[in-house]
Amino acid sequence: MRRGGQWRWPEVAADAVLALVLLGFGLLATDLAGDNQPGSRPVDAACRVLIAVAALALLLRRRAPVAALAVVTVVTSTYLLIGYPYGPILVTFLVAVYTVAVRLPVRPAALASGGAFVLLLAHVFFGRGPAPGWTGVLPASAWVVVPFAVGVVVRVSREAAARTRAEEARSRVEQARRQADEERLRIAQEVHDVVGHGLAAISMQAEIALHLLPKRPEQAEVALTAISRTSREALDELRVTLGAVRRGAEREPVPGLARLSALRDRLAGAGLTVEVRVVGAPRELPAAVDLAAYRVVQEALTNVLRHAGVASAEVTVDYRADEVTVEVTDRGMGTGRAGTAPVDDEGGHGLAGMRERVAALGGRLTTGPRAGGGFRVYAGLPVEPAT
Repeated sequence: MRRGGQWRWPEVAADAVLALVLLGFGLLATDLAGDNQPGSRPVDAACRVLIAVAALALLLRRRAPVAALAVVTVVTSTYLLIGYPYGPILVTFLVAVYTVAVRLPVRPAALASGGAFVLLLAHVFFGRGPAPGWTGVLPASAWVVVPFAVGVVVRVSREAAARTRAEEARSRVEQARRQADEERLRIAQEVHDVVGHGLAAISMQAEIALHLLPKRPEQAEVALTAISRTSREALDELRVTLGAVRRGAEREPVPGLARLSALRDRLAGAGLTVEVRVVGAPRELPAAVDLAAYRVVQEALTNVLRHAGVASAEVTVDYRADEVTVEVTDRGMGTGRAGTAPVDDEGGHGLAGMRERVAALGGRLTTGPRAGGGFRVYAGLPVEPAT
């Protein structure tokens, strides 16, 4: 009857209406029942008081179902023992039994209903009117067994529905958590690609500047200028990436294969010459495919810069009818490079990130040493055939 210390007024109102309906029905229909039951005690003031007490006891049926059942049972048994006619008061008893069955666990509900049944049987053998004897046990039991069974079924159904709702709620929470985790991983991968590439280029340029500074300071200035430009470009790209995930922020164009020339120029300042070759007719790609292809090239070239120990690399972009492929090759030794072992044993986060990107789009990725020396990264990403 209370929730959070407050009355649940809709339930209070419903119980009040039920009690008043049963009260009115009992007062009006009991006279009619008595007319059809010769030998029963005539309806009088005491009869009407008992009917009223039984009906009004239902006001407590939600807050104290056992107490309500006890009051209704005592009143109903007294009513029948006196010899008043079978009538609407038994409907009130039925509602009290049902309430106990639907609101209490089965064991305590069965004990309470069993006690009510035993007390109700008293009139079968000791009533002032015509006592039915053993023949009255079965009809009397129906007033307990039927509402008890219905109440248990309703209770079990409600509990099953509540469990289903709870499971659905947990499933929605788990799905939301998975989506949040996937989004965090996606953002982490984007930040890794942007920051990792920028820092690799800056690190290489800084080493060049430190090497040239004592002997050829004018060339060191060129390296420092490249560091400034690279850091600014990396920050701009990071700002675009983070801005794309802010709620309500306008999404700026994400990087794609059209920016390979800028990537090549940036790496040239870090001492890595990149030759870009395009096969087929360039065309507009889906944003996810365009970004994934660019990130594969960017990460592969970053690995060349970090680990290959060479000054050049080749990039081939092939626009085919139903896919676009990118290939990055070099002729370095690959010392310390993640992925120089067989593909399934690779431990590099960069190559693992490439594989996740490509697999998410239904593509394929091949990485490993080249037969003639060096390293090769190859990715194929499916696209809709050009029309």
